Amino acid sequence: MVRIIDYQATEPLRKVNNNSPIAIPHSPRRIVLASIRISIPRRDANKNHVELIATVGVRGVSGTSQILFKIFRDGKEIFRAQEGVESDPTSEVNYIVTVQAIDTNVGQGSHLYQVTAENITIGTEAAVVGPISFSGLAVAPDDRDRD
Repeated sequence: MVRIIDYQATEPLRKVNNNSPIAIPHSPRRIVLASIRISIPRRDANKNHVELIATVGVRGVSGTSQILFKIFRDGKEIFRAQEGVESDPTSEVNYIVTVQAIDTNVGQGSHLYQVTAENITIGTEAAVVGPISFSGLAVAPDDRDRD
């Protein structure tokens, strides 16, 4: 069994809006899509898991972009995933991308988690059109479960 330490969630964009796209910059620049702050008490330091889930609606604008999604804890990259996004109007151009990561044995204190996106394909364009959500669930072993 586990015990919930902290749970935080944010939803900067609630729905898709193709009329107000947010350009995804080319690497090494990136856009911060969402941030949350998770607190780990001393008693649970270094014996926990923080489960992170980000969902982002993106749209291909030109070419086939490769979008690199990263999750940072306190400014340090802890996770990355890549998704291809096409812009062919006869095919799909809107995508919902979900990335999940588990950060283990996080130290005591308040930790800032951020999810970012960057386009790593030169000569292509992609944009965030929504929705965007980002959540973090911190859990630790339940001390009452000792045999």
